[in-house]
Amino acid sequence: MNPRKDLLDIESLDREEIEFILKTAQPFKDLFKKSVKKVPPLTGRTVLTLFYEPSTRTRSSFEVAAKRLSADVTNLEVANSSVVKGESILDTVDTLQAMRTDYIIVRHKMSGVPNLIARHTGASVINAGDGYHAHPTQALLDMFTLREIYPGDATEGKRVLIVGDILHSRVARSTSRILTKLGVHVGVLGPGTLVPEGRPPEMRKFRTFDDALAWKPDVIYLLRVQHERQGTPAFPGEQEYHKHYGLTTERLKHVRGEGIWVMHPGPVNRGVELTDAVMTYERCLINDQVENGIATRMAVLYWLKPTVENLR
Repeated sequence: MNPRKDLLDIESLDREEIEFILKTAQPFKDLFKKSVKKVPPLTGRTVLTLFYEPSTRTRSSFEVAAKRLSADVTNLEVANSSVVKGESILDTVDTLQAMRTDYIIVRHKMSGVPNLIARHTGASVINAGDGYHAHPTQALLDMFTLREIYPGDATEGKRVLIVGDILHSRVARSTSRILTKLGVHVGVLGPGTLVPEGRPPEMRKFRTFDDALAWKPDVIYLLRVQHERQGTPAFPGEQEYHKHYGLTTERLKHVRGEGIWVMHPGPVNRGVELTDAVMTYERCLINDQVENGIATRMAVLYWLKPTVENLR
């Protein structure tokens, strides 16, 4: 397998690369579950997080992952940097390049910014979310989580229903693509205003939750409604959304009876996309996703390591 410099999206990865990352994540998870908090692969390497958008889970997950690989981590506080004085993205990157940064982990509200940065730096760039476009490490950790409940090729032919704000979700785009690449069937459900028409033809679209449940999904993947990305409101209100598209108490009874797994990338809006009881449902994988994010991001950093060494 040819080494890569960057991880910018799921589309550019072939199946062999995806499988390598997923298989590498497992021993890393096994290590820290055994209280081995640090291993030496990235000793002497520098990792910088460059987040132009707020983040809790992704940023902290990358930081923990890098430190467990013995890397030195710096969080660039964009709100307190020269960016607020008008410094351009490329000027910021030139400064980071002068500091001999090995990895730049970037999140930005505009699609394509990580690609732009990758073209102008020798560091390995990892896309931690750009606009509506992509969130590749979320997709990888989601697939890793599914592989834990359906080991190996057992995920092929399974059905995953993605519910919510598909239109504004980079998670929906990246996760649906990795699922289809690995043979998982994907369906989508949400308000008509939040489900784009240009989705792949193999992706089923449902108009009601009842129709979607009749499809017999194995997993329901709930998405947060991204009010901050919407102009005019896409639906009458949160209570109305919960009634039609949320995992309500009544729907949870059906989900439990069918043994359906539940996922969510976080942060969770209780009373909107799900009822409180979902968080303690025995087949809720939300906390597993958080834990698996660390192992998967350790695998990504390790996977890019040979390229970093060649650039020095």
